[in-house]
Amino acid sequence: MKYVIDKNSKTPIYVQLYEQIKNDIVNGVYGYNTKLPSKRFMSEELQISVITVEHTYVMLCDEGYADSRQRSGYFVTYSPDESFSVPSSRRKSLMPHGHITSLDDTFPFSVYAKTMRKILSIYSEDIFTKCEGSGCIELKTAICRYLSRSRGISVREEQLVIGAGAEYLYGIIVQMLGKKRIYAVENPSYEKIEQVYGANGVEIELLPLGENGIKSEALSKTKASVLHITPYRSFPSGVTATASKKNEYIRWKNKSENRIIVEDDFESEFTLRATAEETVFSLSKGEGVIYVNTFSKTISPAVRIAYMILPENMIEAYKKTVGFYSCTVPYFNQLVLAQFIENGDFERSVNRARRKLRKSVEK
Repeated sequence: MKYVIDKNSKTPIYVQLYEQIKNDIVNGVYGYNTKLPSKRFMSEELQISVITVEHTYVMLCDEGYADSRQRSGYFVTYSPDESFSVPSSRRKSLMPHGHITSLDDTFPFSVYAKTMRKILSIYSEDIFTKCEGSGCIELKTAICRYLSRSRGISVREEQLVIGAGAEYLYGIIVQMLGKKRIYAVENPSYEKIEQVYGANGVEIELLPLGENGIKSEALSKTKASVLHITPYRSFPSGVTATASKKNEYIRWKNKSENRIIVEDDFESEFTLRATAEETVFSLSKGEGVIYVNTFSKTISPAVRIAYMILPENMIEAYKKTVGFYSCTVPYFNQLVLAQFIENGDFERSVNRARRKLRKSVEK
């Protein structure tokens, strides 16, 4: 057994094992439809509990790398060729019924109001300061720390751009990348994605969705150089891309230096999995992928705060093309959100909503 477990590491053992097995699956050590070692065998070889191994295999199933077959064990569902992969039955069973429209009674309005009062008392008239550039450092630092500890995404503050809603950021992306490109979007998709691109005068190509993501044939034939995807529960279809499909998107991007992926990670905080959803941004190590997320669902649409993460090599292009814009989110709103995140109140709010969703699915 070649897997190495460091029991003194701060990283949980099941996560260490998950990363190693996942890498073997992606690299072809375990081919498509190959049976993984049994939980008992893995437990005895690595001197860890069967429950720990089971946690690892559940994560592999949740991400779409494997699937559990009754009385037979765990089999690999990942394939370099997405057309041969199959969706994980466990993953499909964990999907919430319907689209999340609000946090209802799970959002701590009183705590948010208290945070607003705290910012007013600390900053006083300074809240009227005009926020230049891509956003205030307090909020960008808070988001970076949150992403690192909860999403496994490690980026610098300089890579973040704060904007008044995801639709605003779509327009910024067009201005930064240029209007001479063809922009491909999922079909169906959130209608404002196509509307914003169309309003900016770019050519749009609609790529049909299958049950695991954009259909492979359509992706291979597209003439687009920008691919806008919503890997987690694309609206309105509810389709979530499998691990194979996410890696297919990355391979598509890697075939040309001119290709770019815009990953719209809307709503993924409400996954019913035990761990965060794996992003295309993290899988590609941030190369050639612009990551976009919003607080519209995790807090409220009225907050009108979204952010995008630029690849390191796009920072200068951003500064040269659209870096002259002032941030569209008031300084006060950014400070309140930054404090809300740093206090841990934001994550507690999301976790409460996730627990409520799990209970609703289990009924």
